[in-house]
Amino acid sequence: MTTSATTTRPTRDPWLDNAKMALVTLVVVGHTWTLLPLTALHGHLYDFLYAWHIPAFVFVTGYLSRSFDWSRRRLWQLFCTVAVPYVIFECALALFRVHVGGEDLDRLFADPHWPMWYLAALFFWRLLTPVFKNLPGGVVLAVGISLLAGLYAGDTLDIARVLGLLPFFVLGLKATPERLERLRSWPAQVAAVLALVAIWVATTWTDRWASTEWLYYRSRYDELGTSDVEAMVIRGVLLAVGLAGAWAFLALVPRGGGWFARMGAWTLVVYLFHGFAVKGAAYAGYDRWAAERPELALVLTTTVGVLLALTLAWPPVATRLGHLVDPLGYAQHKVRAAVQVAAAKGEADVFAGAIEDAASRKLTYAR
Repeated sequence: MTTSATTTRPTRDPWLDNAKMALVTLVVVGHTWTLLPLTALHGHLYDFLYAWHIPAFVFVTGYLSRSFDWSRRRLWQLFCTVAVPYVIFECALALFRVHVGGEDLDRLFADPHWPMWYLAALFFWRLLTPVFKNLPGGVVLAVGISLLAGLYAGDTLDIARVLGLLPFFVLGLKATPERLERLRSWPAQVAAVLALVAIWVATTWTDRWASTEWLYYRSRYDELGTSDVEAMVIRGVLLAVGLAGAWAFLALVPRGGGWFARMGAWTLVVYLFHGFAVKGAAYAGYDRWAAERPELALVLTTTVGVLLALTLAWPPVATRLGHLVDPLGYAQHKVRAAVQVAAAKGEADVFAGAIEDAASRKLTYAR
């Protein structure tokens, strides 16, 4: 995720920007679906989406994190663009939920509330990047950590999710442009369609072998009512399904640029601000309205979710909200601009002074 166009790379890959924007739009849609009544269709759509779209997001995040190292510049950037927004929006969303929604929240910061878990996870994943990027057998180690995380990991800073989804991040780190290029071939695209169809069919019976809670990668195995061995098998199957879905999605993402790809520079703005709208709709009683007309509510909720994501990523809106997402970066940009203006003004003053001095000498000589 990026906060503003000023902090992105000079040249962008429209394929990745399309993928990022599509994925954050699906995040918004998935969160709006929580306002719908739990029907068979709604449950199926939700499980299908969550089986692969978060793994895909984590994979892309890993791929875009390959250049991270422990240099002072990178660590400062991590602090400004991940840690600071986490603190700001954890507070803002908590205040909104308590004072507007009347909710009772505890463990602020230590237990990320709702969508804030991703920033906590991203912080740790980025710190782990230099360890896993060139580590032989890093993917195997990450899978092993993920399988064991359900035995011991707790919910402090959502460490269970950090470790549970780690394989997708490491796979993104290990990916190269040449390897991803293979997904652009038509055989890969045909296989991608078949993979997504297979996931759709498989998620028809999700609740028979793994409840929706499994798709969040956050609960301990002993909370899910299965033996440790069975739980690790289920986790392993979900990792395979998530990876297949992530690759299938990337194979089908358009490669061309355009207005949608340009919105990919503002995914963090979309991610951090959409929760206020979704929670606001819940507090306004939208879920009660939706329960009385589930079919219409599905269409309306999905449409509004897409429009919400596009609106938040629309440059006139995103550029303004981006200042709140990255206040330190915005302040640094303003300071640099002021320094440049001052320097330019100083040069102009020196130049003007030189002209006046030359004119004075010329006038004196003429006399």
